[in-house]
Amino acid sequence: MSLPFAHLRVLELASVLAGPQVGQFFAELGAEVLKIESPAGDVTRTWKTAAETTAPSVAPGTSLSAYFAASNWGKKSVVVDLATAAGQAELHQLASAADVVLASYKPGDAEKLGADYATLSRENPRLIYGHLTGYGPENPRAGYDAVLQAEAGFLYLNAAGPGQPPQKMPVAMVDLLAAHQLKEGLLTALFRRERTGRGALVQVSLLDSALSALANQAATYLVTGHDPQPLGSGHPSIVPYGTVYRAANGRQVVLAVGSDGQFRQLCTALNHAEWATDARFETNAARVAHRAELEALLTARIAAVDGDQLLAELERRAVPAGAVRSVGEALAHATAQRMLLPPGARGHAGLRTVAFYSPEWKTAEELGEPPVLGENKQLP
Repeated sequence: MSLPFAHLRVLELASVLAGPQVGQFFAELGAEVLKIESPAGDVTRTWKTAAETTAPSVAPGTSLSAYFAASNWGKKSVVVDLATAAGQAELHQLASAADVVLASYKPGDAEKLGADYATLSRENPRLIYGHLTGYGPENPRAGYDAVLQAEAGFLYLNAAGPGQPPQKMPVAMVDLLAAHQLKEGLLTALFRRERTGRGALVQVSLLDSALSALANQAATYLVTGHDPQPLGSGHPSIVPYGTVYRAANGRQVVLAVGSDGQFRQLCTALNHAEWATDARFETNAARVAHRAELEALLTARIAAVDGDQLLAELERRAVPAGAVRSVGEALAHATAQRMLLPPGARGHAGLRTVAFYSPEWKTAEELGEPPVLGENKQLP
């Protein structure tokens, strides 16, 4: 079986996270992805953690950072100075034979560089151009993930409780949401091109992507007129769901009890079957109304039992629950292994962006490591 996108060439003019995530998605499915970088390179090449700066063996002799490596597997790096006429001519030549262009310019900047859809599609009407902006094609304001998390309501909701300090998500969640939106738009355009032969401009903003992901929290406001309030890791309409409990052996446990039947099984596992028939807790609506009382009971009881034994018993009873893992623990777990990319010559391991599977096709079993700036100088 061949890789689904083995026939595609993608030019990645985008930088940082959202656009490069889309580029790696196409690379994992077989596309040739040319990362077009300025002479200075993608800014994330320099975004190193303290651990990286004190452990240079992580990337000896390269300009790679872990942040850059997170989204740039399987690509070729080509330096093109779009501030020059020669650089723009080189881009136009590459775009004339490309299928997809990924861009993340502020509105108006692509036109100044001759890298906009109207310019590049004149010689290639089959070109599909994905353009990421912060706030839409008419708003010149630059988009930054932390700011968008604040403005779209995520920071407000992601606090320990009402009146507690807002916190952003520990990954650039809005960038990742926008990347998924752009993938969907580009796949739609590719499907349309198969039928019409015509390319398309696909526009995605970080703000729209963030708002679309508010899901039930937005619906709560639109239906009731009441602003959802922060509940820490708890759920506004399901209890117990999301709260973290500490067991006697120090294991941190999270529950995701979505039905009354699961709650009855939880109570039995905790040797308190009577809680399931208590009028305060018998139904989910009652549990939501008596959240504090139930949480206090669960906190005290789970603190008295072995967390690993409890998790095993809950799994046996089909009660959704899990241990709180560090990132390292999550990636070391057996269930994560098929999502990992094996280390290459420079010693980097990687994480796949493609998390779907089908017996009808395959993804790349191995990808080239994230490229050193400009290492692919000669291209057809």
